[in-house]
Amino acid sequence: MTTTSSTVYSERLSPSAGWWITLMLLSAMTSLLVLPLTQVGAVVLPLLVAAAVIIWMRSLSARVVVTEESFIAGRARIDRSFISGVTGFDAQESFAQRGHLLDVRAFLLLRPWVKTVVRIEIADPSDPTPYWLVSTRKPQSLAALLSPSPATA
Repeated sequence: MTTTSSTVYSERLSPSAGWWITLMLLSAMTSLLVLPLTQVGAVVLPLLVAAAVIIWMRSLSARVVVTEESFIAGRARIDRSFISGVTGFDAQESFAQRGHLLDVRAFLLLRPWVKTVVRIEIADPSDPTPYWLVSTRKPQSLAALLSPSPATA
């Protein structure tokens, strides 16, 4: 994915500090598994687990990018001309959108460390996906940026 000078909005959905601290503490606790066997292993194993966790969590971090022409969520991309409406939700409404209000045909880019989402309605007759549900830390700002202007709607 390349972002050009026409980038209007960009956000990286990385885990918060609380997630990192918890995962590092759990990695450090692996030393207790091998301490009865070897003291060297009690130092090496947590470092290896921590490195694996860092790589894994970095791979789960996704980017949300809005350009003048398109909307990019992770590896998915759609032209903004196919966006018919956008709604940002607070944490409580986002919980319902991810749960009992979810349409199984929807495209999802959800991260558990981001509590709020935007719902992007898709108006592409050749695409069976009714909407995208995308995690974002700034749902109202993203919704305002993506909402089609009255002139283009």
